[in-house]
Amino acid sequence: MGFFSRLFGLETKPIKQQQVEPIEYKGYLIYPESKAEGGQFRVSGRITKEVKGDLKTHHFIRSDLLSSESDANELMIKKSQMFIEQMKDDIFS
Repeated sequence: MGFFSRLFGLETKPIKQQQVEPIEYKGYLIYPESKAEGGQFRVSGRITKEVKGDLKTHHFIRSDLLSSESDANELMIKKSQMFIEQMKDDIFS
């Protein structure tokens, strides 16, 4: 605990990384990880795939904001699937 935290009685808590169950799509794993932003949720997440023994990751962040986390995650999955269809393994280039 830092000096000011002790002085003013502030307690810091570590931020927990939410565990997300991935969606498998054509050999890729899609992790919907929408982020709260100004009372709404930004469409974001990760697409991963093992390529020649290496785990490749593409972080997916969109400008879309939706009112519910579940709607944002659902849209992220749909957009990721379209992105995979268009780009295939070039996602990681």
